[in-house]
Amino acid sequence: MDFRSTTLDGKGLQAVSPCVSDPLARALALAELFDLSAPDRDRAGGTPKVERDLLRESGLLRLSIPVAYGGLGGDWTTVMKTVRILASADSSLAHVYAFHHLLLATVRLFGAAGQWESAYRDTARTPLFWGNALNPLDSRMVSTAQSGWRSFSGHKSFCSGALDSDRLIVSARQAGLDRLVIAAIPSGRKGITPHDDWDNIGQRQTDSGTVTFEDVRIEESEILQTPGPLGSTFATLRPLIAQLILSNIYLGIAEGAFRATKKYVHGEARRWLFSAAEQQSKDPYALERAGEFWLALEGARLLNDRAAALLDAAWEQNDALSGQQRSETAIGIATAKVASVRGGMEITNRMFDVMGARSTMGRFGFDRFWRNLRTHALHDPIDYKLRELGDWALNDQEPLPTFYS
Repeated sequence: MDFRSTTLDGKGLQAVSPCVSDPLARALALAELFDLSAPDRDRAGGTPKVERDLLRESGLLRLSIPVAYGGLGGDWTTVMKTVRILASADSSLAHVYAFHHLLLATVRLFGAAGQWESAYRDTARTPLFWGNALNPLDSRMVSTAQSGWRSFSGHKSFCSGALDSDRLIVSARQAGLDRLVIAAIPSGRKGITPHDDWDNIGQRQTDSGTVTFEDVRIEESEILQTPGPLGSTFATLRPLIAQLILSNIYLGIAEGAFRATKKYVHGEARRWLFSAAEQQSKDPYALERAGEFWLALEGARLLNDRAAALLDAAWEQNDALSGQQRSETAIGIATAKVASVRGGMEITNRMFDVMGARSTMGRFGFDRFWRNLRTHALHDPIDYKLRELGDWALNDQEPLPTFYS
C-alpha cells in the first residue's frame, strides 16, 4: 500500500507502513494514521474526505470480494477484525467502511448472479465506495412503476456514507403495495441530493443524514429481486452481517477507550491525595477498574470471534444453509453484540474514574468514545436482543429473521 505524505486538518502526517500486503496490517497502519486526527475531526464533523480516499487507496474496500472477481478474498472473520481495528481509532470511519462491505453483501444476497458479479468486478477495479440509503423503517420513499423503469421519490434518513459514495443501495415502498423495492444505483444519478444534516452527539463523521430523491430513474436491471429481501434462508444472513458489524464497531470503540486510558494513566494522571500508591498506575482502585475492563474486553473479543466463525460457516453453505444453522448464528451474534455494548458502555463511562478529573478537558477528546458508542448502540435496542436470547435459552424459540435480527 502506498501511503503518501498527506495533510489532515492542516497537520502534516508522514507516510505510514508503505507496501503492506496483509489486510490486518493495512488496517493497523490506517488506524495509526486516523488516530492522530480523530479528536479534531470529531469536533469538526463533516465528511472525512482525505481519510475515505486513503481507504480507497488501501485496497481494503476489495477485502470481502472473492479473488475470482479481483478482490482480496477475505472471509468475514478477517473483515470484522479490520472493522474492529479501525473502530479503535475512529469509529466513524470504521462505520462507513464496514457498511461498504455490508452493502456489497446485500447485492450478493438479494441480487441475481449477473448483478452481484458485476458489482464485485466494478468495485474491485475502480475501487467503488458503497453508501447506504436503505433504512427499511423510513417509508417516505415511494417507488412508482413507469414504462419499463421505476421512479423513486421521497426522503431517506440515517443514510450512512451516502456523501462521497460511488454507489448506493436504496429502498422504496412500492406505490399501492406493502412491498419493499431495493436497488443498487450510482450515487451521482440525476435527482439524488445527499444533505449535510447529520447533527447527532456521536459518530459525527459518518454522514448519516438525509438523502432526497426527486423522480430518480431506476432501471429494472438495477432492482435486486432474486431472491429478494429475506426471500431465502441464505438471504437472511444480511441482517446478521449488519449486527456483527455493529458489535465489532462497539468492541473497537471500547478497545480504543482502554488504550487511551492506559496511555493517559502512564503519562498524565496524578494519584489521588489519599492513595497509598506512589503513582496512579498502582492505585488499588485504578487496578480494580482496569481488571474489570480487561474482563469485559476479553469476553467480548472471544464472543465476537466465535460469532464471526459461525457467520463464515453459514456463508459457505450458500443456498444450502439450514434454518437451524442460521438460528445458531443469529444467537451467537446477538450474544456478542450485547456483550460489546454492555462492556463498552462500562469502559467508556468509567475510564474517567481511572484517569481523574483533568482527563475531562476538552483538548483530550476522550468523551468521543462514550458519545460514539452511546449514539451507535441505539441503532436497535439491546433489550430486544436480550429478549430473543431469553426466548432461545428458556423456550428453544428460534429468532425470527427481520432486517434487525
